[in-house]
Amino acid sequence: MARAAKSTRRSRRTARPRFEWRWPALPAWPWRRLAGGTVIAAALVAGTWGLALLLDRPIRAVTVHGPFERVSVLQVEAAVGSLRTAGFLGVRLEQLREQIVAIDWVDDAIVRRRWPAEIEITVIEQAPAARWGDSGLLNTRGELFVQDARHVPAELPRLSGPEGSEASVARKYLDARATLAATGFRLRVLELDERGSWRIELSNGVELRLGRQSFETRLRRFARVAAPLLTPRVAEVGYVDLRYSRGFAVGWRERGAAAASSEGPTHDG
Repeated sequence: MARAAKSTRRSRRTARPRFEWRWPALPAWPWRRLAGGTVIAAALVAGTWGLALLLDRPIRAVTVHGPFERVSVLQVEAAVGSLRTAGFLGVRLEQLREQIVAIDWVDDAIVRRRWPAEIEITVIEQAPAARWGDSGLLNTRGELFVQDARHVPAELPRLSGPEGSEASVARKYLDARATLAATGFRLRVLELDERGSWRIELSNGVELRLGRQSFETRLRRFARVAAPLLTPRVAEVGYVDLRYSRGFAVGWRERGAAAASSEGPTHDG
């Protein structure tokens, strides 16, 4: 009986535990397939790179289009000198465009690739819409693109104002030109002084004093009321002072000033 008890104890000691820790089985990787896919991908990359090298041939022709009124072909050629060493596919078109736009009188440029080895460039020149000061030029967006022009077209209107006011003065010019169109008068000068006061000079020499406030309202008053009344005697008019709440005053070239309204000026400049 004692021996049987001992053997029972030993069997209990050597019995396996109820839970046994095992590492999770890892999935079997298809190494052959992966290796084959890697080889194929590498072959495709190498083939693409080799094809790019084959197609990236030297540029054989550069064609330039444009009006060439203010910009010369030689200026464009000097700006794109890097094309001599660039390949057909390697040339950076946007960088090339920026180099061309940096030329004076160039507003924009379009650069394209033409198969098999040609670069086509279209140059868009600035269109001056007005003079700025004595020798500056503004484009149709009111941007000062030339500060010291050698040749300033005399027929362009002259705009002026404090530094940084080019865009706002240009917008006022467009508004004033549209308002004056029905009167038959053409704007020749638009000035904004340091105090913010506006002055217009018409092509017939008549000066319009608009002051610092209500630019559009006062100009419409001139177009609807003053212009029809003064047109028969416009040669005698020196200036029209519109700095009034409802009326205006006329300065005659020979007779002095004559008021067309009994109300006093607002004295806003």
